[in-house]
Amino acid sequence: MTWPAAPQPQGRPSRLVAFDQLSLRTRVGVLAALVAALAVVLVSAAAFVTVRVNIMQTLDANLLQRATSAAQSELGEPEVLATIPTEVLGAGDIRLALLLANGPAISAEGAASAPPLGEDELEVARGRESSSTRTATEGGVPYRVVAVQAGPGQALVIAQRLDATQQVLTKLGVAMPVVGGLGVVVAAIAGVAVARAGLRPVDRLTAATERVTATGDLRPIPVEGSDELARLTASFNEMLGALAASQEQQRRLVADAGHELRTPLTSMRTNLELLAAASKPGARDLPESERAEILEDVQAQVAELSTLVGDLVELAREDAPMVVHEPVELTDVVMRALERARRRAGDVEFDPILVPWTLTGDATALERAVLNLLDNAAKWSPPGGRVRVQMRPLDDWWVVLEVADAGPGIADEDLPFVFERFYRAASSRTMPGSGLGLAIVRQVAVRHGGAVWAGRAPEGGALLAMRLPGRRLSA
Repeated sequence: MTWPAAPQPQGRPSRLVAFDQLSLRTRVGVLAALVAALAVVLVSAAAFVTVRVNIMQTLDANLLQRATSAAQSELGEPEVLATIPTEVLGAGDIRLALLLANGPAISAEGAASAPPLGEDELEVARGRESSSTRTATEGGVPYRVVAVQAGPGQALVIAQRLDATQQVLTKLGVAMPVVGGLGVVVAAIAGVAVARAGLRPVDRLTAATERVTATGDLRPIPVEGSDELARLTASFNEMLGALAASQEQQRRLVADAGHELRTPLTSMRTNLELLAAASKPGARDLPESERAEILEDVQAQVAELSTLVGDLVELAREDAPMVVHEPVELTDVVMRALERARRRAGDVEFDPILVPWTLTGDATALERAVLNLLDNAAKWSPPGGRVRVQMRPLDDWWVVLEVADAGPGIADEDLPFVFERFYRAASSRTMPGSGLGLAIVRQVAVRHGGAVWAGRAPEGGALLAMRLPGRRLSA
């Protein structure tokens, strides 16, 4: 049974697909060999043509000079000179003849020693051309034939065999491809060697990627040099560092979330088991007040779990890159957060001191961060207390939003950690909350290019500040 051939991708020849399947080193070597071969062909062809033209020009110039010298020779008239064997003149490698415009050619040994004659030479003898040069073959032997005027109605013709010249050109034509072929082989080997050396950092990156995939090991790769591949390795190391930090952050988040969830879940399970045990036949009935207290405790634990899960989801969303980039009026954001905070703050009062300010970012995330600051201040304020909410421009490009309360404040040892996830000071562990609200504030500020810090307020309580970029709006 024969299987049908796999279809080739449309628009791509099968030879290119096969070439893409080669390793990068092999492709570099092949490309280097092809480039070297093209260069060798072009250089060899240019060199051969140049050498051939120069040799023929030199030969023509030499023959024309000899013919002119012979026509003006002091040995006698051209008719006499043509009858003297060329060996006597010291030029045994040539044939010489005197061609008459209206008669036969005169040579030392007749037709046997006469050079190849043709229409070009007759044109010179008739005076229509001053000289002529051509290649002719006689008896299978190539000759280079030149003719010059040797008086009225006659031309002196000299021919020289081209055997030696053609042998030189033949050897040159053979030597150039051989040397070029060796050059192509050397170029291919050099290309593979250069590719092997140049791709060594890529091999390390590949090995590191495979190691990360197989083991999850995020150790950085040693960087050598300062070229593009070294910068690629450095960038890859930065990516590994970011992955390691993200992995550690996720691990801490899961561990902290599990720790925070364990307490309300354990308490809820205990209460539910107690209610279930009291509902069994023969069990002691719980007093109505205890049952109501247990149910109220369960409801509080469910609300606590809901708040914790909501904060975890919000914090996970804040960890994602910011995708909303729109002009935001920070004053409007603070006012909306104040309205929401007043509805659930009881008798706590808020004193806003706001200035017009705009920035680019996510209005929803900013409102959530401001609301968390306000809720935190309201939670720690005494009954009937007042919370100062003030926007204070640092310059034309930065503003600080301060939220200050009159509560007990934050201990000095807790100040560096209040914006950490799940951090709860010793004095606040009995208070409601997930320990994630201020962490969300920090995430929002960082995403918008800002920062957060905590300190003591002039009112005596805590001062929480968030710095944001933007610009002041004209009144």
